[in-house]
Amino acid sequence: MALVANPKIRGAYYSLPTPISSPATRSELRQLQTVRPLIFLRAEERAILPLRRTRSHEFAALCCHRTSLGAEAAATEEELPLETAGLSSPSLVGTILWSDVAVIRRGKGPWGRPWNASDVGTAAVVLSMHVLCLFAPWTFSWGALWTAGGLYIVTGLLGITLSFHRNLAHRSFRLPKWLEYTFAYFGVQALQGNPLDWVSTHRFHHQHCDSDLDPHSPLEGFWFSHVSWLFDTASIVRRCGERDNVGDLEKQPFYRFLRQTYVLHPMALALLLYKLGGHSYLVWGMVNGIDIGPRLSSFPRTANSCPRFLWQGVRIVCVYHITWLVNSACHVWGQQAWNTGDLSRNNWWVALLAFGEGWHNNHHAFEYSARHGLEWWQLDITWYVVRLLQALALATDVRLPTRAHMEKMRPQV
Repeated sequence: MALVANPKIRGAYYSLPTPISSPATRSELRQLQTVRPLIFLRAEERAILPLRRTRSHEFAALCCHRTSLGAEAAATEEELPLETAGLSSPSLVGTILWSDVAVIRRGKGPWGRPWNASDVGTAAVVLSMHVLCLFAPWTFSWGALWTAGGLYIVTGLLGITLSFHRNLAHRSFRLPKWLEYTFAYFGVQALQGNPLDWVSTHRFHHQHCDSDLDPHSPLEGFWFSHVSWLFDTASIVRRCGERDNVGDLEKQPFYRFLRQTYVLHPMALALLLYKLGGHSYLVWGMVNGIDIGPRLSSFPRTANSCPRFLWQGVRIVCVYHITWLVNSACHVWGQQAWNTGDLSRNNWWVALLAFGEGWHNNHHAFEYSARHGLEWWQLDITWYVVRLLQALALATDVRLPTRAHMEKMRPQV
């Protein structure tokens, strides 16, 4: 049987209402290199099957028990070759550590495909920031630490979680344009891309969550969802089509300007930090600052310029990984309080690091909500800032889940 293609499918990762016996043991499952056919449930079939995560043995059983879904339904489906559907042969490679999330890998991964200039550029930026972190112990100063910490809050909290995510991507509240643009500019300094591309990717993620079209699902591996998806910049267009889901932002000249001039703004911040540190030669400072050996100790540390710059690598890497953990860890480890039909989880330790973003199952249940920590004990720093802005009459039209919607999303006992 070939791949069943249907425009209404969400994915191949749902199971039958009750566990079914598997034709393969767990050890045999690990030896199963090719899973063909993949089972895609049509919208009509999903309507009669509870949506929940599929364990590895249930996935293997589904692959061998297609007829259990009904011969009549199967006969009405249009079958296409894998190549026609634009997909490579899938293979089940096991589960992610300490979870029951089955990894279904396609193709040869990032090293088995050609890279374009954007892929190389993205990887170079991410790698260079991590390299800068290696020199932080030799360049420590309290001034550099406080500068990095302050920018971590400004770019991570105000820029990414409050602006890019809750304000721009989900329109959970409204801000005066001058404040909306200010916070969005803070997000640009997190070095995670311009607002248009960031929001577009995130909206595609919610539209196709944990399906073949999801830009960063852990169903293709933990590290794929955490970081390696970034190094295939053309994959989103291949999966989801053109970025036509940000028309509300694209019609605003400010966001088009940030997309066209994106790389200049982090560079301007680096120059400003050197100016504040008393050193005006950015390139010379970087060369001397990252050369291990006697020259590192002899670097001209006027007003701690080298530590201030190098510790920005620490700040950027921290914001990187905390944001990425929401994409990876919060779809692998944690609890599911709501029937969202995807892998999203509430993860308390990610919530502590990510200013409340770790209450991810709450977020997927109520995407429009400005508040992610719905229980009193669920710490949500971003929500507290929104509440402060609301008290100052700066945040308006703050959206929260209704009681009726919450009752609808509760798991059926």
